Amino acid sequence: AINAFAPGSSSIFKINNQNNRYETDIGAASLMLDGQAIRGPITPLGNFVLVQTKDTLEATGGGILLPDQSKERPTEGVVIAAGPGKLHPHTGVRIHNPVSKGMSVLYGKFDGTPLQYDGEQMQMIRDDDVMLFYTGIKMTPDNVTPCRDYVLVKLDEQKLETASGIVVAAAVTKDDINCVGVVFKVGEGRLCSTGEFTPSPVSAGDRVKFKDYAGNEIKIDGVEYSLVRMVDILCSSPNQSE
Repeated sequence: AINAFAPGSSSIFKINNQNNRYETDIGAASLMLDGQAIRGPITPLGNFVLVQTKDTLEATGGGILLPDQSKERPTEGVVIAAGPGKLHPHTGVRIHNPVSKGMSVLYGKFDGTPLQYDGEQMQMIRDDDVMLFYTGIKMTPDNVTPCRDYVLVKLDEQKLETASGIVVAAAVTKDDINCVGVVFKVGEGRLCSTGEFTPSPVSAGDRVKFKDYAGNEIKIDGVEYSLVRMVDILCSSPNQSE
């Protein structure tokens, strides 16, 4: 196996040498990595995850379909391969990778390192970049799971009518920051210095307010949600309607 490196980081994947098959079999097909032939499939190391981006589309107000990637929203992708997880720097304990091959994930638009692998555009991200994961064809309220210290908040619907009864067009409020809602699901918690996870301070059903611009808005079955880190939640209270 041959380890590959990225500038300023440790090795991120290894290239598996399959008994020099690509040197001895003239007719054998080889894989390509960034325009170079390699001897076998790559295996992410540590907590790296190889992801192929999904081309999801969303309709604008005028009915035009635009890629979600053109907006400042999380990117959705499918896990092609994943490392076993990173070693804790103080304890040496391996911290499990929460995602595996075949899962779909949401991660930051600018996270990771781009790769051209086997003729496809891929992204090598870390498990720390994953906000949410799920299995299945598409996201549903039942199959999504916030990753680690992320909390999935169902946002309050924006009011389109003022106190005086004036109806406000949806186009006017579309850029307003919505940072209040009800906790829908929580991740396993925040990683602490011992290598264990501290549970989320909020639970499903709690009403929460989080920092402006801290949320990552997503839409599941037409309903607006936001993925927020535990540390960005300012306050919570029991949901009286539950």
